[in-house]
Amino acid sequence: MAIRASTEARLLDAADALLFRRGVAATPVDRVLELAGASPATLYRAYGSKEGLVAAALARRHERWLAVWDEAVAEAADDRGRLLAVFEALDRFRARPDGARWCAVLGTAAEYAEAPLEIDAAVRRDTDALRARLQARAAPLVGPAAAEGLAEALLLVVSGALAMRLRDEAGGPGRAVAEVLVDAAVRDTSGSSA
Repeated sequence: MAIRASTEARLLDAADALLFRRGVAATPVDRVLELAGASPATLYRAYGSKEGLVAAALARRHERWLAVWDEAVAEAADDRGRLLAVFEALDRFRARPDGARWCAVLGTAAEYAEAPLEIDAAVRRDTDALRARLQARAAPLVGPAAAEGLAEALLLVVSGALAMRLRDEAGGPGRAVAEVLVDAAVRDTSGSSA
């Protein structure tokens, strides 16, 4: 059953502010409800469970992240810049008021040995989107055959850059490592087509 848009926004804002900064397990649902000014009945009617709320908050954050990434891609001057724009987007997203030093998706995934279905689906959606977008951006540089491997390598670098933020570092050398990988892949594919 639907709830008012303003109530939904308050619940998702409260979930985002508490769950992704303090941790899902460490944050009682009562605290989220208190901050949102909502009743348990409203939460369970709208999301079914705390996990449903977490998944909805992750989905909203995912859409916001993709919008920031799209902006960074649109500003890039060439195919290489569009592929590496993910690092600019990470910095921009972190600097937003709703940003965080740590990736909410990775942090939430790390809390579960076996995530509930709703949360597992949210994590997979984020990972699949990251992988697909990196692969699509890599294809013009290295061709479709090499794009999958380059995307997987960059996915690892992006995940590592996000993990470095836990150490209060701005992603460490993530972009520099990615540049080396991209340039090597371009050289390899250019050399193999000669």
